[in-house]
Amino acid sequence: MEEWDPFSIGSKRYNNEIAVVVEHLQVLDHPSELAKKIQSIYESTFKKWIPLEQCVDVSYKLLAIKYEAKSII
Repeated sequence: MEEWDPFSIGSKRYNNEIAVVVEHLQVLDHPSELAKKIQSIYESTFKKWIPLEQCVDVSYKLLAIKYEAKSII
């Protein structure tokens, strides 16, 4: 998430949004649900819309990391 810069403002500017996304990642397991939540979180803060396809890409990556971490434990 720290490398994703959907608005080209510098990836370090999204710390609060990343924290909220990670909270939702703990309870959401479906890529499209997580993608919609990511889109909503960033849109509410920056008042800019991110295409859902970009959010879906990120959600798949996050969910893959989540499940990989679960399988290690």
